[in-house]
Amino acid sequence: MKYKQLTMMLRYQIEALKKEGLSQRAIALNICVHHSTVSRELKRNSLDNNE
Repeated sequence: MKYKQLTMMLRYQIEALKKEGLSQRAIALNICVHHSTVSRELKRNSLDNNE
């Protein structure tokens, strides 16, 4: 399987959808990536562990 980096646009979409209250799986379906990709992105870019 080939690795593909998230674009800045997808990162902004993840952030916006999370702020709207969508689950990680719903965000993943919305932007057509695996739910673990969303999970890792949120963990990598969170300011604290409460997000």
